[in-house]
Amino acid sequence: MSFSPIASGALPLSVLDLAQIPEGGTAQTALHRSRELAQHAEALGFRRFWLAEHHNFAGIASAATSVAIGFVAEGTSTIRVGAGGVMLPNHAPLVIAEQFGTLDALYPGRIDLGLGRAPGTDQPTMRALRRDHTSADTFPQDVLELQGYLTGETRVRGVDAIPGKGSNVPLYVLGSSMFGATLAAALGLPYAFASHFAPQLLEPAVAAYRREFRPSAQLAEPYVIAGVNVIAADTEDEARRLEDHSKRARVRSLFSRGDRRLTDDEVESVLRSPQASAVEQMMQYRAVGEPDAVVAYLDEFQRATGADELITVHHGDGVESRLRSVELLAEAADLQGGTTSTSSHAIGTPAAG
Repeated sequence: MSFSPIASGALPLSVLDLAQIPEGGTAQTALHRSRELAQHAEALGFRRFWLAEHHNFAGIASAATSVAIGFVAEGTSTIRVGAGGVMLPNHAPLVIAEQFGTLDALYPGRIDLGLGRAPGTDQPTMRALRRDHTSADTFPQDVLELQGYLTGETRVRGVDAIPGKGSNVPLYVLGSSMFGATLAAALGLPYAFASHFAPQLLEPAVAAYRREFRPSAQLAEPYVIAGVNVIAADTEDEARRLEDHSKRARVRSLFSRGDRRLTDDEVESVLRSPQASAVEQMMQYRAVGEPDAVVAYLDEFQRATGADELITVHHGDGVESRLRSVELLAEAADLQGGTTSTSSHAIGTPAAG
């Protein structure tokens, strides 16, 4: 099996964003910065820009994911925009079909819908979301129900998603376990592995997905998207400084709840505790350094995993450093900026029939 090197420009690169609220900033600032980052990624030739659903995190503003996607899509024109992902057990499939059907009606041919089964939060917030603790058990059935609404072949007699019916918004299964891999394979859907924060089962999950894949109306051949952390900077020293900052930011994001952020002293305490190893493990797959070094890492990562596309999570101490990271990666990877046709963003080849 052979894989195309990133430097050839053949491997698609995308961006995953968390709409991070800056220190002393607001959700409004974060969402405008996300749109700015998406505009930058579009101009540089990245394939897609995804936002993730998280709840009750002090530093993340993308809880209302479909609303944030609409805001980003309104500010862009060619890049695909979507969810990476919507945590489907938090919602009724019909509601998600209506939301993403509406997005597709407004921004046709540009909307992606990635689906996960994790809560995207903690136990108290799950209860506040009115989520039953067993709701993840019906995830496969919920995906099929949602798919039926979007294809116009509803599985609930007499119920259609309007908007949404017949929109065929493409679905992606997100995961970090064997469950998501085998489900994506069984349904013939693209599989996006969350290796940017849960790397442990990346290789066996991808192998199982490819081995068990069954072609579908959406996808004729398996398609894997793998997440990877990126910090590209003009100098090695600057990249390492930003790496240290990103570790501290991740500690704050993981251990802060509600409006209360960890203090600097509390962050230091976590970094000196056994919990620091968990943070380090979450960031196992990270490309840090000057642009050529970052591309070399991503090239090796892609060769090792066989991913068809990499979705990059850019870290920094503010929007400027993240914008610069995106820019440096695009230049070093020889991406072709200024895409003009959404048809070039199609995933795989539709199966006959």
